[in-house]
Amino acid sequence: MKRITFFILVIGFAILSACASDTETTSQGKSPSANGENEEQNQAVENEKQGEDEVKEEESEEEEATDEPSIEAQYTISENWSVIPIEAETNEDVVLLTIDDAPDKYAVEMAKTLKELDAGAIFFVNGHFIDTPEEEEMLKEIHEMGFMIGNHTFTHATLPEISEEEQKEEIISLSDRIEEIIGERPLFFRAPHGANTEYSIQVAEEDGMTVMNWTYGYDYFEPYMNAEKLTEAMISGEGPEVDVPYSLLKPGANLLMHDREWTAQSLPSIVEGLREKGYEIVDPTLIETK
Repeated sequence: MKRITFFILVIGFAILSACASDTETTSQGKSPSANGENEEQNQAVENEKQGEDEVKEEESEEEEATDEPSIEAQYTISENWSVIPIEAETNEDVVLLTIDDAPDKYAVEMAKTLKELDAGAIFFVNGHFIDTPEEEEMLKEIHEMGFMIGNHTFTHATLPEISEEEQKEEIISLSDRIEEIIGERPLFFRAPHGANTEYSIQVAEEDGMTVMNWTYGYDYFEPYMNAEKLTEAMISGEGPEVDVPYSLLKPGANLLMHDREWTAQSLPSIVEGLREKGYEIVDPTLIETK
């Protein structure tokens, strides 16, 4: 009887020891498979948290971009290419400066001059002036100084003399090229010689550009290829040596100039002279676009 009791006690003790061992393994040591499962769960939680943080960061960046104040247009381009106020209380005594055939030789210098004078302008670009790395850098520099870049066709073709397919190529290929260089498509289009067609206007507007010509300009006439004479003509609006004995300078005048040596030389005097006459140099970013 004592032996039976002893064996029962031994067996019971063994069972209790085994249970205690299993409990310890479960609560403390864990099996290798349990460890792996927990590590995977922890990694999944960490990845999920990281993903949530990235989403929040992206949303925050989007909110910051959305919160940036947009510039409200104050002017529009009239049918005769003048700059006119949208609201009656906006200053009408403004002129717009535009530089065609950029960036040839003097555009960067002209941009620096205008920057120093705190005067805005649109630089209308030709594709054949941005076909080298050096010319690309010139365009980038002008844009980074804060000046608007406009489309002046790829090869400066006379649009009414070429096919519709060629007109589209002249306009769209240049916008593509400009976007490739500065990261933005141009918002303004000016046809060479001011010679548009119904189709070229349609193409430009469908690509999001506002079409504009100009009200006056003299630096492409031989008598005014002189800094002193050009200065007088631009600030008076008169060009008597090319049959314009009256002034074309009016509120909202859209002034045409070119990337030329004599224009670069006269630019400071032109800006100062116009301001002395009471005209503000309008910021092109305030002009309504398509």
